[in-house]
Amino acid sequence: MLIAQIKQDLISYQKEGRPEAVSSLRMVLSSIINKEKDKRLKLSSEYSDSELELKSKLTEEEVIGVISGEAKKRKDAMFEFEKAGRLDLKEKEEKELKILQKYLPEELSEEEIEKIVKQVIEDRGIKDMKEIGTLMKEVIEKTKGRADGKKINNIARKLLS
Repeated sequence: MLIAQIKQDLISYQKEGRPEAVSSLRMVLSSIINKEKDKRLKLSSEYSDSELELKSKLTEEEVIGVISGEAKKRKDAMFEFEKAGRLDLKEKEEKELKILQKYLPEELSEEEIEKIVKQVIEDRGIKDMKEIGTLMKEVIEKTKGRADGKKINNIARKLLS
């Protein structure tokens, strides 16, 4: 399981003395634990304590979603740091992003994303920008963390205009 791999890598990075990697993985594990707590809280009224423990564990897909969210934060921070001329902080975020990408599925190419967007447009009969929300929701669901939302949005807008 992905969480076990992250924990194992965290121990390895600690032994190797890689503080950036340790920090990144601790942050991801913290985000995963918070997501599990949120899930447990939502389910707490429906299940007994013994069932709740099992039901609140994150699936691989949910863990990938958390890691994708952390990776997106790094990308956004890189953009902002570059804009502010803080290349030292941008470089730090790049290193953290590389560490996180190890745990994410390979990103889809623009051609693959375009193919998925075209398929959803065809299946749903979407004709204009009014329905971009529906289109985005379905494409994001189909790509499951393997494509950046901005990239999907740009492709969708290009195809709908």
